[in-house]
Amino acid sequence: MKKILAVVLALALFVTVFAGCAGKANNSKPLVVGYSNFSSKFSPFFAETAYDQDVATMTTVSLLTIDRQGAVVELGKTGETRAYNGTDYKYYGPADLKITTNDDGTVYYDFELRDDIKFSDGEKLTVDDVIFSMYVLSDPTYDGSATFFALPIKGMEEYRAGMDTMFNLIAAAGRDNTDFTNWTQEDQTAFWTAIDAAGVKLVDEIVAYCKDNGYNAAEDSISACMANWGFEVPADATAADVFKVMVEQYEGDYATLFSKESAGSALSDLMDGYDKYTKGIKTGDSAANIAGIEKTGENTLRVTLTEVDATAIYQFGIPIAPLHYYGDKAKFDYDNNSFGFDKGDLSTVRAKTTQPMGAGPYKFVKFENGVVSFEANKDYFLGTPKTTNLQFKEMNDQDKLNGVITGSVDITDPSYSQDTAKAIKEANGNDSVVGDKITTDTVDNLGYGYLGISAKAVNVNGEIGSEASKNLRKAFATVFANFRDVTVDSYYGDAAEVINYPISNTSWAAPQKTDADYAIAFSKDVDGKDIYTSDMDADARTAAALKAALGFFQAAGYTVADGKVTAAPKGAKMEYEVWIPADGSGDHPSFMMLSDASDALKTIGINLIVKDLANSADLWTGIEADQVPMWCAAWGATPDPDMYQVYYSGVESG
Repeated sequence: MKKILAVVLALALFVTVFAGCAGKANNSKPLVVGYSNFSSKFSPFFAETAYDQDVATMTTVSLLTIDRQGAVVELGKTGETRAYNGTDYKYYGPADLKITTNDDGTVYYDFELRDDIKFSDGEKLTVDDVIFSMYVLSDPTYDGSATFFALPIKGMEEYRAGMDTMFNLIAAAGRDNTDFTNWTQEDQTAFWTAIDAAGVKLVDEIVAYCKDNGYNAAEDSISACMANWGFEVPADATAADVFKVMVEQYEGDYATLFSKESAGSALSDLMDGYDKYTKGIKTGDSAANIAGIEKTGENTLRVTLTEVDATAIYQFGIPIAPLHYYGDKAKFDYDNNSFGFDKGDLSTVRAKTTQPMGAGPYKFVKFENGVVSFEANKDYFLGTPKTTNLQFKEMNDQDKLNGVITGSVDITDPSYSQDTAKAIKEANGNDSVVGDKITTDTVDNLGYGYLGISAKAVNVNGEIGSEASKNLRKAFATVFANFRDVTVDSYYGDAAEVINYPISNTSWAAPQKTDADYAIAFSKDVDGKDIYTSDMDADARTAAALKAALGFFQAAGYTVADGKVTAAPKGAKMEYEVWIPADGSGDHPSFMMLSDASDALKTIGINLIVKDLANSADLWTGIEADQVPMWCAAWGATPDPDMYQVYYSGVESG
């Protein structure tokens, strides 16, 4: 969506506002920010949700920074002045960058660091910390969301080759393995014992999750709960029995099983000795270092790319993590290819996942009772933040505005609906969203709301990439797309607009309506013909969308007669759920779209159940477990949208 409300100040401006010039600190009560739910993964390396990433960002500095237009500042050390909307702003960062393109096609990225930056514990930031951070992101066992290792850095492939985790290797070898070249028989026996115990815990957690959320009110046996989760097992099945069935269905892919079927806890939480099994084992030749990452001086570093990559500069905005905190200084010896941890062993880094620390404007204090507490970093290189104490407080979206009105929070970002604007005006008593009680600042949002359809949950005959499966998903998407305009207009008014490509219109990479091949999303039928004409009213458009949907359903293998779907093909259904985190009250920008689509689909024989979640964290748990057929959510993008990271799949799923 185009704009998001931020009461008082946009969240994206926090660091700029709080961490500007040094001044007299405010030692009174903390500034409280109303936030969505956290997942406690506050690591600069392993954070997954935007809310967890924001916590990590408050405590961290990045190697490069960007200006107000999303361009990288290349003279961060010395400072660089750039104009924006007629005003000059000076930007600083941890380093200067010089880029040199060579005749042989290689590219040098030379960094020169400031020498006056300290981490929040007083330790000085050095180029060794940068190298350490780069090697964490490049390790063969790194499984976070960053894609730094995908850059064409000289020697990267050679460094990552010839190693895999003990977990992957033992799991691939199987329970009957007799080759103990790379691990001992005792290790293997302990591994399978730990896996089976973790499997029982996984099943127990799934059953508890189903019961706690009321999915099995009438029948709460293990078999009934697991049937609801997607696994048919005998009525007298034990948790151990269920796990064996799950393993068979996943064909022995244990890592994917625990990831996809999680009901909240990760495998690392369920499996005894997990850290040991995430360590890498050498299986072949591997380079001792990354040739293209060179320490060239006390405060200088060169990274060599083997080819020109226009977007690489954005990948260098990596977090600079303190070696002495996340790694081991005794294990950093650049000249002898030791970079702060044993290659293939990120256990020291993973151990700090819930306790971030860095050179950012704030120090992490604790996460307790749904509140993340920070205190100002007096050593922050841009000046001690004027606000001494800061809190991020979990709350539902419907409570955010009331929190500001009542004074329980100072800043927040509720969805900017017309109802929200009306409530703000009433609170101010001046028919304006800016007043002496509440100040509202709307900003263009580098992100968007979207509707997702799971290829694994919505398909024909289990063939997620088949044309039939794609047509099934297109049938639903066509109906949803028809109701986008009226939904956005009803909820936002002129504060948002519909997009037709999965990228924010604020991005430089977004397709424009003036482009020759620009098209309206899901406006073609199964034969590739236009669904709509310019003279259609709302009712005619809905009728046309449903007619097109029937064509897609039929192409997917459904039986269609007299304008209705009467039977589903193998593996498909006549009824699907769509999940939406609307606080259990329908308060969500896309709720109207789902309701209207549900009513429309019912007229052609398809039952779409809209599941309104009171806790948004349940959505992510369900998605990770592949239990959500369709859902509504939103995400943000980077200045250079990394489509590989967001959309890449090993399967042509459609």
